Amino acid sequence: MDNTSKGTPSPLGFTPQGAGGNFALYSAHATKVCLGLFAPGSSHPDKEFPLNRTGDVWHIGIENLPKEIDYAFRCEGPYDLSKGLLFKSDHWLSDPYAKMPDTPLKWGAPASKGIQTHTRSRAAPLPAFDWQGTSPPKIKQEDLIIYEMHVRGFTQHPSSKTKSPGTFLGLIEKIPHLKKLGINAVSLLPVFEFDETHTKNVDPKTGKHLPNYWGYNPLHYFAPMRRYAETSPILEFKTMIRELHKNGIEVLLDVVYNHTGEGKKEDCHTSFRGIDNPTYYMVDERGGYRNFTGCGNTFNTNHPAVSELILDSLRYWIEEMHVDGFRFDLASIFTRDQKGHFILHPPILALMAKDPLISQVKLIAEAWDAAGLYQVGSFPKWGPWMEWNGPYRDHVRRFLKGTDGEAGFFANVLSGSETIYGYTKTPLHSVNFITAHDGYSLRDLVTYQQKHNLGNGEMNHDGLSQNDSWNCGAEGPTNNHAIQELRERQMRNFFLSLFLSQGIPMMLMGDEYGHTRHGNNNPFVQDNEINWFLWDHLEKNEKIFSFVSGLISLRKKVASLRHTRFLTNQDVDWHGTQPHLPNWSRSIRLVAFTLKGEPPLYAAFNADFRPITIALPQDKKWCTLVNTNLDWDQHHLVDWNESSEAPAQIELAPHSAFLGIVL
Repeated sequence: MDNTSKGTPSPLGFTPQGAGGNFALYSAHATKVCLGLFAPGSSHPDKEFPLNRTGDVWHIGIENLPKEIDYAFRCEGPYDLSKGLLFKSDHWLSDPYAKMPDTPLKWGAPASKGIQTHTRSRAAPLPAFDWQGTSPPKIKQEDLIIYEMHVRGFTQHPSSKTKSPGTFLGLIEKIPHLKKLGINAVSLLPVFEFDETHTKNVDPKTGKHLPNYWGYNPLHYFAPMRRYAETSPILEFKTMIRELHKNGIEVLLDVVYNHTGEGKKEDCHTSFRGIDNPTYYMVDERGGYRNFTGCGNTFNTNHPAVSELILDSLRYWIEEMHVDGFRFDLASIFTRDQKGHFILHPPILALMAKDPLISQVKLIAEAWDAAGLYQVGSFPKWGPWMEWNGPYRDHVRRFLKGTDGEAGFFANVLSGSETIYGYTKTPLHSVNFITAHDGYSLRDLVTYQQKHNLGNGEMNHDGLSQNDSWNCGAEGPTNNHAIQELRERQMRNFFLSLFLSQGIPMMLMGDEYGHTRHGNNNPFVQDNEINWFLWDHLEKNEKIFSFVSGLISLRKKVASLRHTRFLTNQDVDWHGTQPHLPNWSRSIRLVAFTLKGEPPLYAAFNADFRPITIALPQDKKWCTLVNTNLDWDQHHLVDWNESSEAPAQIELAPHSAFLGIVL
């Protein structure tokens, strides 16, 4: 192990070379960098080597490494807060390119005594894996049906009855559920290695520390979460991908390149802060952090070294891990320069657009940040990007609860959001959603008027206060039968609008059985039944599941629900209470339309507090597929031939919708 060479500055990170390997680290401001080699579990290095410098990269080659050896870096340089330089020569730091960080195996476990957590990584080749000839499904954008989910929460509840609860392997056991539901893409909440114990939140009732459950605080951009695996996170993650691909399901990763888990406190040195703080983070003229994320330490994404790190990370997950795409948290950070100013042509996005791997997978932007840079419809005007359509969510929620002046907006977002995307894009740039991890579940959207986040330990100050929700007449659970029926009807209305909309639908894990978070609209620290999928509740609410899976089946069968361009008069007729006479004035709460494809569909949504009588177009014989005034199982989404002929006039109950078909 004493045999060393100068090594090479590329590639960055650890690269196996025979029985040894090359180590390379970028740091423009360090004056000295050392490599430490540790026996697993040791608090002190067995060997320490000074690195050689080429430009801003430090490197060394080492021969004959032990089979089980960890490594970390120690960077020396000035500690000057006014310049954002935070070098600490006594701190060991993790390799930003580490593939196998040596972190705790058990969820919630603290680091071993005397060892800085998340700073050591295994110096070893990646384990061999057999893909068994599988390849990505490459689903067309117009056919995508996305299911947003949390790996741990999907199978952690005892009722999941999985052999490996809370893990990648546990998810595999539930693939039959996903297939029966009908989705063909999962969007996984963050699976990059993070420290779930690094939060300040305390349960106000028990006094116990609350975990960072969602994982939007990455520490390692090349490593799957170790505590989502039983033994090998790389092998088990790849196995999950392989089995999902075998079943025609794509995998999208929710990725966080806008900040890191080092947080805003200067004493938290895990990697980036101690390696080269003013390179990796946006710092101001006084050395403090620019905060465009709400988390304090905004990642300096358009610095060439940081851009290279992000692109290398994306390529790794595509090429090595076979993922199908990414959803980028607070993606507007990509459009800020190193001082935080908006730039029209961000270098990092130009590089992504030109990259032969990255440009070919699905890219979804959360097209805003926490400092007011809102870019829905323009992120960017070039490139392959889809976007989470926030206005879609808002207008559907407002219209269906009966807000005045929303009928025209509702019609627009149902038909692909042309006013948002019509200049340079198509409906396929719009990821339509009504609920997501951030905010209410669908059940809570119709049950709570106010957020109930006291359990998060932040005195109910966290989470959005404006949710466009409606409790239908009482806050929280109620025994009032009329309110209960109205809530169920509203849930059916929301599901129907989502799967009838042009664009790409995305639903939230648990909504298929009516999961409640008890009014918590920001449960990022709740590792319990608030966030877990409750499989016993799925069994109790099979009718809801059947309704949703029936709508998904309808969407797959009817091509007119999946247009790749905006609708024209050749595709759609708009109606009011009478055919071909739409009225979207401020006081109107009715939207009705006919999609002219094969088979033709007629839909009408009454968001009024009163019943409305509508006349169906009489050039065709309509059969009833859905009337949301009826119970969950009184529809004909699976067997259309069982549907009855609809009368010429229909009375739509308050807050109800109708869907007809020509057979």
